[in-house]
Amino acid sequence: MRLLIAMMKHETNTFSPVPTPLARFGPSYSDRGPGPLYGEAAIQAYRGTGSGLGAYLDLAAREKADIVLPIAASAPPSRPVEDGAYEHIAAMICDAVAKGGYDGMFHDLHGAMVTESFEDGEGELLRRIRAIDPKTPIAVSLDMHANLYDAMIENATVVTGYRTYPHIDTYDTAKRAGEILLRAMRGEVRPVMAWGNVPMLPHVMRQGSDDHPNKELQARCAAIASEAALDASLFTGFPHADITNAGLSALVVTDGDRALAEQLRDELLDQAWKDREDFVYRIEPLQQSLARAKAIEPSKPGEGPIVLLDHYDNCASGGTMDTTLVLAAILRAGLDNVAAFAIYDPEAVQQAITAGIGAKVTLSIGGKMQMPEIPGESPPLTVTGTVKTISSGRFRNKGPMGRGVMMDMGPSIVIDTGKAEIVVISRHVEPNDLNCLLSLGIDPMQKRYVMLKSRVHWRAGLGALAKSVVDCAGIGVCTSDYGQLTFTKVRRPIYPLDLRNSAFQAVSKNR
Repeated sequence: MRLLIAMMKHETNTFSPVPTPLARFGPSYSDRGPGPLYGEAAIQAYRGTGSGLGAYLDLAAREKADIVLPIAASAPPSRPVEDGAYEHIAAMICDAVAKGGYDGMFHDLHGAMVTESFEDGEGELLRRIRAIDPKTPIAVSLDMHANLYDAMIENATVVTGYRTYPHIDTYDTAKRAGEILLRAMRGEVRPVMAWGNVPMLPHVMRQGSDDHPNKELQARCAAIASEAALDASLFTGFPHADITNAGLSALVVTDGDRALAEQLRDELLDQAWKDREDFVYRIEPLQQSLARAKAIEPSKPGEGPIVLLDHYDNCASGGTMDTTLVLAAILRAGLDNVAAFAIYDPEAVQQAITAGIGAKVTLSIGGKMQMPEIPGESPPLTVTGTVKTISSGRFRNKGPMGRGVMMDMGPSIVIDTGKAEIVVISRHVEPNDLNCLLSLGIDPMQKRYVMLKSRVHWRAGLGALAKSVVDCAGIGVCTSDYGQLTFTKVRRPIYPLDLRNSAFQAVSKNR
């Protein structure tokens, strides 16, 4: 057996000012320099990890298959992917496809990639693959935040999606896709797929799979897959993308029964539509949030910190990580024994490195990236303190999210103001793993407050430690107020943007 395995992943925030060149698609610690990993380097980086690529590699090893892995390209969310980067990644995969001789293809994709030229980067890749090889069966695993398009489904044999947010089932999702494809290759099943969407943009802060209504929807997907179908996926979608198909969709895979697939798909979509109001997020003013946090009793030994979520500026949704509104308010409020992760500011990092560990420095951090799509400003924040830590910024995920995957924050520092230990980094990394703090000498269990630029993923590695959680609305391209974003391409009417639109009312009655 000979298998082609590849990874191309990016969640695109069309409102983000953060560029997405080829160098963003991979680690800076590679011998080749920043950018994707290729061939054996990619295999070594992901084999034995809890990633989707890790699952495909394990399946190939179990089947004693020969593998070709031309490229592993994954970038943190940011603005639309530069055409040059996309064409390079797609060409690496398509060139490998053109060599032929494969029994199956396993693709670890995201499902919300927008490029400078294509709304649907994944669908375009699969279309190109099918133009070269119309017959070899293809398995695709997607993120729960995928915005589905016809081309993704029409050009694949089986597609599966994550059922957890935080995404702790990336391995399991790819394994499901791979197992179904292997069964299809053996002639045991004949996968058919039915997908559809509803006009709604579920708020990311309401998409957690431990929370209603997504908890029940994902449980139903699992039940459908175990009782009636080969697989079922409910994609909450990524709403910070001004593209036609942004929003919630569902996909069901059955063994040759299209009518059943359509029936089960409609069941999922109907339930999601009924729950649409529960996917709306209500915002609390920042000063009120901090006053509430300040009033919470200090943690007893073993209770863990109070987590302050700077969720408007989450790099895993395309945020810059250089906004300072929430951190500045925390410092003004006089909160003590705080750890803050993190401000993105390579320039400030280098200044601290030059000063050296133990040096007292005054730094201007953050506020350096303009956000033309968002009203308001987040100016630089001046802080004075001692350089506590200087680090290469590399750590390996403890898990459960991305277990074993090497992460790279770039050169990183911790500055201690006396009341707050502030992490400043040079590469965008969301704090979803305990080791992002431990690697910098910060034990969150010793802190009263921990500020995190995160929305939901932080729960994967840090959620169990929190005494309580306070959402802190700041500023950023991950704004929780959709009214601050200008949507011109997304299909309309759509909930909740057009709640009072007469055309939307007609859609509601017909659903």
